[in-house]
Amino acid sequence: MKQISVLLCLRYLQHRRIVLLSIAAVALSCALLIATDSLFTGFISAVENSVGQHLGDIILEAPANRTITDYDTLIQSLREADCIRSATAVLSSQGLLLSAPGKVRAVRVWGIELPRRLEVAPLQDSLLFQKDKPAAQVGFGVPGEADVLGGIVGIGVLSRPDETTDEYDMEAVKEMLGRRMALTTGSVVQAQDGQSESPGSPVRFSRKVVRFDLADVVMTGVNDFDESFVMLPIQPLSEALYPQRPPSANIIHIRLADGADEAQATAVVRGLWRRFAEGRFDWYGLAAIDSAKAMQARLIAEYKKQMGVLLLIFGLVSMGIILLVFCIFYLIVMTRRKDIGILKSCGLSSPSVAAMFVLFGTVVGIVGAAAGIGLGWLIIDNINAIEQAIASVFGIKLWKASTYLFARIPNTMHWGSVVWITASGIGAAAAGSLIPAIAAARIRPVEILQYE
Repeated sequence: MKQISVLLCLRYLQHRRIVLLSIAAVALSCALLIATDSLFTGFISAVENSVGQHLGDIILEAPANRTITDYDTLIQSLREADCIRSATAVLSSQGLLLSAPGKVRAVRVWGIELPRRLEVAPLQDSLLFQKDKPAAQVGFGVPGEADVLGGIVGIGVLSRPDETTDEYDMEAVKEMLGRRMALTTGSVVQAQDGQSESPGSPVRFSRKVVRFDLADVVMTGVNDFDESFVMLPIQPLSEALYPQRPPSANIIHIRLADGADEAQATAVVRGLWRRFAEGRFDWYGLAAIDSAKAMQARLIAEYKKQMGVLLLIFGLVSMGIILLVFCIFYLIVMTRRKDIGILKSCGLSSPSVAAMFVLFGTVVGIVGAAAGIGLGWLIIDNINAIEQAIASVFGIKLWKASTYLFARIPNTMHWGSVVWITASGIGAAAAGSLIPAIAAARIRPVEILQYE
């Protein structure tokens, strides 16, 4: 009798076209949840990793208006630790960049030491003109201008992306290579420019203008970096901002060794900083030392809450599967009462009849969930092409880098959620068939066949 149940289940799947509607409902619901979860998870992962990728795993930052001198000694001690792969100093400031007559942009200025920078962050991969050079040859040099100070500027500082395609005019950017630019910046220093930097010391703002030629353009794909950063060699920038001091930095970016424990490494960095700074700076206890992930923790937590709410709403909408399957299967039961009566009169038990329709619903759920996985994967894998096609045909830009931080939509399938989403789809289809299965089991052959 079990074989008969299975054969009837397969027969209904093959010959009842209305069942395709149930399969389509399960597939669309699973695809919707898979695509939503994967896109949201990919975006959260991109936000979480972008800071660590471009800044390092651990960031040591001096308090406002304080600088770290003799940073080479600190970096050397950090590099000697087993859990640390590399570290680099950064002198950070704010400024206004004059990149062309009448074209002024507010920018964030970084003084960097390029060789060490390449060990901590994949800066070279983001350079437009030097990405294919050996790492040892990447620098701030301007071709044909050996004695000129060079700088690296974010592509969004120099050009605005097209409103429809969100792409930059690369030919216009290339023509800017070697162009002279002026950066107006400055620093807050003690009136006497003393080294003690005690809280009660009088301060003043020292305005500086740094002129440089464009040596390269950086395009990371992260909007915050591309539209606001100007990078110069750390030593010339330090000399301009703090002419009476030795080379200075105010941030140390640290890249951990593979497999290093982040919490333990952070504790190591704190210990090494204390040993280095205790006799040098009276403000050393105010320095912020934290991991890149910890810095983003509150933002990531809020994103995950929003993702949870969105999945809950879509999940409730998708529960319509239960109602749809119920209606379709109940219709099948009502139209196949004669078949059910014949089977029961031949000895098929009521539990077997019920099991047949539950199996029917489960198979519908399995087929629909499998189709949903395939459809969800196609959407995620081609989401950028779909978005570009919509922009080209309808002129509507759904994903703008200036709004969503990244130039491309994260399109990684989140397989970790596929299991529970497909299991929920199969369970919903089985649950929808449960009441019709009970109704079929309660059919009495004598009442159905008495006039046949």
